[in-house]
Amino acid sequence: MSGEVLPRAFLGVERSASARRWTARLEDQRVAAAISERHDLPEIVGRVLAARGVGVNEAEAFLNPTIRSLMPQPSALRDMEKGADRLAAAIMAGEKIGIISDYDVDGVSSAAMLSLFLQAVGGVCQVHIPDRLTEGYGPSQRAVEALQAAGASLLVTLDCGVMAHDPLARAAELGLVTIIVDHHQAGEHLPEAYAVINPNRQDDVSGLGYLCAAGVTMIFLAAASKALRKAGWYGPARPEPNLLQWLELVSLATVCDVVPLKGLNRAYVTQGLKVMARRENLGLSCLVDVARLKRRPDSYALGFLLGPRINAAGRIGNAALALTLLTTREKGEAASIAQELERLNRERQEIELAVVDQAMRQADAMLGAERRAAVLVVSGRGWHPGVVGLAAARLKERFNRPSLVLAEDREGRLAAGSGRSIPGVDLGRSVREAFEAGIITKGGGHAMAAGLTVETARLADLRGFLEDRLAAQVMAAQDHALQIDAALTAGAATLELIELLEQAGPYGTAHAAPVFAFPAHRVLYAAAAGGSHVRCTIAAADGKRLKAIAFRALGTELGELLLSERQLPLHIAGRLTIDDWSGARAPSLHIEDVARVV
Repeated sequence: MSGEVLPRAFLGVERSASARRWTARLEDQRVAAAISERHDLPEIVGRVLAARGVGVNEAEAFLNPTIRSLMPQPSALRDMEKGADRLAAAIMAGEKIGIISDYDVDGVSSAAMLSLFLQAVGGVCQVHIPDRLTEGYGPSQRAVEALQAAGASLLVTLDCGVMAHDPLARAAELGLVTIIVDHHQAGEHLPEAYAVINPNRQDDVSGLGYLCAAGVTMIFLAAASKALRKAGWYGPARPEPNLLQWLELVSLATVCDVVPLKGLNRAYVTQGLKVMARRENLGLSCLVDVARLKRRPDSYALGFLLGPRINAAGRIGNAALALTLLTTREKGEAASIAQELERLNRERQEIELAVVDQAMRQADAMLGAERRAAVLVVSGRGWHPGVVGLAAARLKERFNRPSLVLAEDREGRLAAGSGRSIPGVDLGRSVREAFEAGIITKGGGHAMAAGLTVETARLADLRGFLEDRLAAQVMAAQDHALQIDAALTAGAATLELIELLEQAGPYGTAHAAPVFAFPAHRVLYAAAAGGSHVRCTIAAADGKRLKAIAFRALGTELGELLLSERQLPLHIAGRLTIDDWSGARAPSLHIEDVARVV
């Protein structure tokens, strides 16, 4: 904007290897000092909180978010009490409850929570998780008919359903009563259902649209349990279950679905990680072991170690495996499934690499030398549908713009896949608008992720539609700086510092992990690692060293600079973590950006 005064560049970095300007996340230190003084916190923790908009009076509640203080009344969400009362009535009447969920971590976690709850209170259920390849996302007419034929009279959809008009109309024809529990953006016209519980339906004013499906499901279970309690259902022979035992599933879904870590979500993740540390869920405990996670679980472990392994079942295997893992009470079964998910995840990584390589080449060609396209839409025949969402995430990271990767069917007539967006660009809304405009045959999602099906003949129309809708948003979102919390040297990056910073966590979407700049450090060693990463060792002028890694940096300007520069020092920015891979805990840096010293 003409006349706008930009904040001073941190360390004088006007353009980094990732084409970003570095700025201080917090210019005014007074709030940080006040937080530290009033709450007896280290100065760095006060600075991290103040830089993320936490006020002096809010700090205590922010650092110790509780379910009790943040859990809303069920009546805050449209249809919540109505749906919960109907579920409670079905339980007490012995009705068979059919459950259809999505096949990702959020959907499977939601299905696990509901099925575990029903087991605990004496309900009867049958869960169906659609096959990604043969059924696709959400309820299908075939699944609805199969559940009705199996004796279900009540249908509950989890993390799906809000756009499933035809299948749910068929459910109504068959006499099924449907309750939708979803969080994806909804159209003006809702499917035929007894209750549509979704904080993102257009007439819901709860302000809870940031929750994932498992977060909504937890409120649903609390409301249903309350209804059962009022009806006198619980007693010595049937005790009321403690819902907090399932917070680890909610925290897992919340992190993996990349929803904002604010409000109730912070309480879900903070308290859920404590539950997970007790290793009460056999399946998750076995998965932690095969992932070789030796430290207490944190947001990084949920999102990058456990989540991908659970998702691998639905991507290239059978999502029912993941559901069984999360609900089994047999240790041998849990250990066996965890090992199978580990194998599937390795297979998924190999498949993903091939698709990502082809998608990257296509995206590069589409962008051309001038890099004008605001949105990337690429497609290919033979691409595995189970990894297109991951490929979209890689394109989004590489090119810093919303990206959709679609797998074409054998005839090349239809293309279906997933998209990932960048902060500040609502991809889900535009996909829903494309569906309403008749450009795509199926689609929906939320701000950061979406899925769709389109006729290949209309791919150009889809690209043009998304460009028109999102170009301005993308331009504004791309014009961003890398915000730095503080400058450190390699010697100051200690385990004690990292543990102090954990007090201000958990970190994730809308609550970014602290980023530190390491001024004028030399790269002593750098090499390719894991097919797409760059692993290195950096050193300060005093000789103190710090191990570091730049994920998915190979082939980028950032990666090439790390690999090639040995003579001159570099400014290096990143997030501090604890590396315990070899059994010995040591500080490590996840590099986010690099700049030449000027």
